[in-house]
Amino acid sequence: MNQRMAGKVAVVTAAGQGIGRAVASEYAAQGATVWAVDLKSNMFESAPQPGSISSASLDVTDASAVDAFRSRVGRIDVLFNGVGMVHTGSILDCSQDTIENAFRINVISMHHMISAFLPEMVQARGGSIVNMSSIQSSVRGFPDRYAYSTTKAAIIGLTKSVAADFAASGIRCNAICPSAVDTPSMRERIEDTDDPAATYERFAARQPVGRMGTPRDIASMAVYLGSDESSFVTGSAVLIDGGATN
Repeated sequence: MNQRMAGKVAVVTAAGQGIGRAVASEYAAQGATVWAVDLKSNMFESAPQPGSISSASLDVTDASAVDAFRSRVGRIDVLFNGVGMVHTGSILDCSQDTIENAFRINVISMHHMISAFLPEMVQARGGSIVNMSSIQSSVRGFPDRYAYSTTKAAIIGLTKSVAADFAASGIRCNAICPSAVDTPSMRERIEDTDDPAATYERFAARQPVGRMGTPRDIASMAVYLGSDESSFVTGSAVLIDGGATN
């Protein structure tokens, strides 16, 4: 089998479930040595995984903890930033604490991870950074997603800025922007509604293809962006949305 990420070392955040778990598994299946990190590292150890995966507990919003983890891991080739939280409501529902928490989890965590691992990528003159954004961002506005959309738009700006600053150093930085993805966290939000079945159908109907995305859909793009196949791709906000923004 042709392993598209053979010889690469990758760090994947939010690897305990959903998209992050799928990305870590697919990176390993494609030959990468993977550090799968999450607040609860044992979440990833609940089932056998392919390839070489090491689990670690890490609070990516804690700069000191991130620096200590970087010292433990050393130089990497691929950084997948998957940590994020969905905040519901308009600007009138958004307190200062809420917006600050949204930026801390969705944006500052990526700032910490990139700041920690980028210098050695630059020294090695090579590396790929993949950030999870959303079509609910600068791509398109959605109701009741003020804090979430604001931070996901900031991630696109962060991505393009890093790409512009370090392209000449051999660093690529791209963002993945999905529409609704059928993850455990999505299922939890759906189950909290008055009519989960109807809510599920509404989420599925947002995409002209008639379904939500799967974590594997996102992982496939993450492999492409993490591998050398995408060597001419940087600064892109890649839409994976089943036609939702057409």
